[in-house]
Amino acid sequence: MVRLRDSIIWHDLECASYTADLAVWRELAERAGGPVLDLGAGTGRVALDLAERGHALTALDSDAELLDELARRAEESGLEVRCVRADARSLPDTDRFALVLAPMQFLQIMGGPTERGRLLSGVAAGLMPGGLFAAAVTDLDEAVAPEDAPTPLPDVTESGHWVFSSIPLDVRLHPDGILVEWLRQKVSPTGELTEQRHTQVLEELSPDQLEREAAEHGLRVEERRDLAPTRDYVGSTVLICRR
Repeated sequence: MVRLRDSIIWHDLECASYTADLAVWRELAERAGGPVLDLGAGTGRVALDLAERGHALTALDSDAELLDELARRAEESGLEVRCVRADARSLPDTDRFALVLAPMQFLQIMGGPTERGRLLSGVAAGLMPGGLFAAAVTDLDEAVAPEDAPTPLPDVTESGHWVFSSIPLDVRLHPDGILVEWLRQKVSPTGELTEQRHTQVLEELSPDQLEREAAEHGLRVEERRDLAPTRDYVGSTVLICRR
């Protein structure tokens, strides 16, 4: 049995099971009727789903290991997905898209308004006239659980006879927003346990603030969609903008 790289396993454990937003991306891809760019594509949670429905997909991520796995899964499934390794804040000035997607909290890990502005400028330049840009943002106030909230169950998987477990430990206030912390554990085939803590800071970004920032780059918000929270993920708002 081939064991996947750790980065792929952790990404899948902590992100890939989220499906509450897929119906929105599917609807927008149908509405746009042209090439789609998936920002922060990871191992293909969104990109592969849309490619399976016949859409022309470009998947962009800065992590080569995740992109290689996305390409492998696409080939294994007989799907065509163009994979581009790049920083979303410096989008390649080549293709034009009918739809650009920024799922989950991708815009909230860009490094603040200035860096987000670089991304939005590139998105506007990369959209066809009349093209759509859709981004999800999370209300960080809702993300901080009360002290008496039950401890979430771990997400567990096996790869190459190794067992991997990711346990959400804490969501707490941070000067830039909130800090999310997981306990990552893995058990070797011989039973040896190793563990480490992994953290991610999500920046404060309200839908109103994103709407103002998008407008500065010629992206006008036409609609908002609310995504309800699930057992494992907080709710979010999808802003749908037109160039």
